Amino acid sequence: MSRPLASDLFMPAEWARHEATWIGWPANVTDWPGKFAPIPWVFGEMARKIVPGETLRILVNTRAHEARAKGVLRRAGVDPARVEFFVCPTNRGWTRDMGPMFVRSRQSGRTSILRFRFNAWAKYADWKKDAAVPLRAGRALKKNIVAAVHREREVVLEGGSIDVNGCGSLLTTEECLLHPGTQVRNPGFTKNDYETVFRSYLGVTNVIWLNEGIAGDDTHGHVDDVCRFVNDRTVVLAEESHPDDPNYRVLRENAERLKGARLENGASLEIVALPMPAPLYFNRQRVPASYANFYIANAAVIVPTLNDPNDRLALGILAELFSDRPVVGIHAVDLVLGLGTLHCLTQQQPAQSVSG
Repeated sequence: MSRPLASDLFMPAEWARHEATWIGWPANVTDWPGKFAPIPWVFGEMARKIVPGETLRILVNTRAHEARAKGVLRRAGVDPARVEFFVCPTNRGWTRDMGPMFVRSRQSGRTSILRFRFNAWAKYADWKKDAAVPLRAGRALKKNIVAAVHREREVVLEGGSIDVNGCGSLLTTEECLLHPGTQVRNPGFTKNDYETVFRSYLGVTNVIWLNEGIAGDDTHGHVDDVCRFVNDRTVVLAEESHPDDPNYRVLRENAERLKGARLENGASLEIVALPMPAPLYFNRQRVPASYANFYIANAAVIVPTLNDPNDRLALGILAELFSDRPVVGIHAVDLVLGLGTLHCLTQQQPAQSVSG
């Protein structure tokens, strides 16, 4: 493992060209209690939309697990030549948060794996297998692995807690990273500490701090259910139209913050409202249903659809913003019962700008 040269590393935007997308094939039935059976088929549909544009790299627990995944993918019509499997045991499958996170060197153009610590959102006990994934992936790919360290401590951070435009700006929430008493990732860290980490390891010079995440989110405020960059100057922001919904106040406050925010070059953001679906509940628990949890692959933007009248509106808004690739819906009503959807389950590996 190595430390980066000052400001040499940066995280490309999600819409920049990928070498691959990573997912963890579902295995933990407790993530979808009583509803696990349809989940592998949702993954099959995700794979079908991703592989026309890039390699799909899939984490599996065992060779038997791999064989089951191959059976689903074959029946879903996924080209096996575009899929690579890595036997790498996991506790769960939320690859956005525990999988390999990639950065690129400004100097050489090569990509490295940036390893933040993972501790299951400072909430769950089953995380040790997940925490080992970046190291194992780096060794399998023969990639340089950079450990994120600040104040002589390994930094805890999940991919779903941040979103970047690739030019120096980053979105996150205070609820997730700065709450003093709930799911505290890095005790004692301040805004300045996080901004130093983002500058050193992600090439970020400008952090836009929103306040809270949406209701039902057990990560305690991940930004990828709330607000996302869609190009270097434009964000979509989830908007709740019903004043009696708990998300109404939260999302309006985030909108006010964004209006006063600036990009890394001092320009104002362009803000596009993205509707929220009607509340979804499972076993009387609200789940974090949001169209903002889309994933930008090379060949398509895949968007969670939720059997809601706003599905069509959300797809239309995103289709106008992504004119260079199709925007397609993936049925996610069963998926969101696991408390996450498409973005939570995927992690992009940016293409290198040099050979080797």
